[in-house]
Amino acid sequence: MSYFDARKVALSGILAGVSVICLFLASVMPTSKLSLYALSSFIVSIIMAEYGTRAGVVFYILTSILAFLAVPDKTRIVPYIVFFGVYGIIKFHVEKINRIILEYVIKILYFNICVAAWLMLFREIFLPEDAELKVSLWVVVLVLEAVFILYDYVYSLFIQYYLKRLKKFLKI
Repeated sequence: MSYFDARKVALSGILAGVSVICLFLASVMPTSKLSLYALSSFIVSIIMAEYGTRAGVVFYILTSILAFLAVPDKTRIVPYIVFFGVYGIIKFHVEKINRIILEYVIKILYFNICVAAWLMLFREIFLPEDAELKVSLWVVVLVLEAVFILYDYVYSLFIQYYLKRLKKFLKI
């Protein structure tokens, strides 16, 4: 095994551990769940920046499996598996289009598909058939879309900060 391969395995292992710890904490802490899911998704982008898309996909699958094994409440890792973990990979490929409006349309469409699937599952499992929501579903979706756009912006800032500052500092 070469020095580069050893560094790659070591960095991937350390970051996988950090990601799984974040997912575990998201499952047991009463607050900060979204922040911990987001942090876990940012880690996927570090692997992709260093080693490419294939390594990012393998890292995502690995952290999903490890989190499934480590987290007691399996439902708590579903947001990572369905949305947060894979989002960095999707974002990377969508932003290759280099047409910002089309990029946002695709990213918001992906987000809305994830939200629709989650809402259908949530309604089916947790709400009785005759239950009525006190807030319009459209209001909920619009608020979630606004939060998603903010998340995407912060994700972009993180990637830029990593590439311009952290990567040099960490000497990766």
